[in-house]
Amino acid sequence: MSRDVVVLIHGIWMTSLELLLLGRRLQECGYECRYFRYPSLRRTPQQNAARLRDYLQSIQAAQVHLVAHSLGGIVLAHLFKQGAPPQPGRVVMLGTPLQGSVVARHLSKSRFTRWQLGRSIHNGLLGDAPQWHGVHESAMIAGSRPRGIGLLLAPGKLVRPHDGTVAVSETRSAGLAHHLTLPHTHLSMLFARDVAIQVCAFLQQGRFND
Repeated sequence: MSRDVVVLIHGIWMTSLELLLLGRRLQECGYECRYFRYPSLRRTPQQNAARLRDYLQSIQAAQVHLVAHSLGGIVLAHLFKQGAPPQPGRVVMLGTPLQGSVVARHLSKSRFTRWQLGRSIHNGLLGDAPQWHGVHESAMIAGSRPRGIGLLLAPGKLVRPHDGTVAVSETRSAGLAHHLTLPHTHLSMLFARDVAIQVCAFLQQGRFND
């Protein structure tokens, strides 16, 4: 039986390939990494959470930690609303708009752009996802480098500080044990060594490094 497993969960429009470097760095911290792939547009966050629960139940490990990027964290919010996962572990979210995404709300207003979001907006990116209650020890890392596709998709809508796609204020929740802001964009945080170091620190000790 594996001792500690980390399940990495991608965001909208992604496939998990962008998480491979982060996973490799977490493996260097001693974790076995696995990747949960889901159809971010064709199914709702609630439906993907049900699939994630089935996936977690198939893992034989003493502890299973969860690391989710962007929409993946909203999938986790639905997962915990349905009940605690079968194994204990910590949770780290990266750039997840728990308060909803102003970029998504802007896109959803037009039938010409709403299709880009698919079913991710059903109790998801528009701000009507379940509240984060912090059943497990949980933390958020937000980005503050203002470069990204959100500036093109919703010009003038993002409030600083933001990562080019998600505002730091959109990532906050009273249910989070810890919140950290680092100078990265919404996508570059997945490839940044300091982000991997902080994720590893939280998974190991329940807090970020100073």
